Amino acid sequence: MAHSSTGKKFIRFCDEQHIWVDWATIVHPRTNGQVERANGMLLQGLKPRIFNRLNKFGARWVTELPAVLWSLRTTHSRATGYMPFFMVYGSEAVLPTDVDYGAPRIRAYDEQGAEASHEDAMDQLDEARGITLLSSAKYQQVLRRYHGRWVWD
Repeated sequence: MAHSSTGKKFIRFCDEQHIWVDWATIVHPRTNGQVERANGMLLQGLKPRIFNRLNKFGARWVTELPAVLWSLRTTHSRATGYMPFFMVYGSEAVLPTDVDYGAPRIRAYDEQGAEASHEDAMDQLDEARGITLLSSAKYQQVLRRYHGRWVWD
């Protein structure tokens, strides 16, 4: 595949930063659906925060985006039953309000017991990832039957 000079710079940057680039064509329904769903969730979270009748959206979305992303990452997924934060980091997120107001789990934190808790969380994470992979495979099989094999080939 021929790359423009900008494309070559981008690829070089990604290589230097150890970023794995996973290309998707614009006609790949599975990828397009996932991207559209993620974009829809972001917009759903942003709209109530930035709407202003006089200036509609302006540039406020930039300042609100981190809060919306945090809320999406710390909300349990219906598909997996786990927070995306947990699926990535192997522990539940500690919310700023938990720290500010001394939530029970913050007050009950024990440094010595934290290592055992971390090991338990890693076991739970492995199990959660396995369950998620199985669920995803089942879902893809249903989609294959519904759409036909041409979608995935």
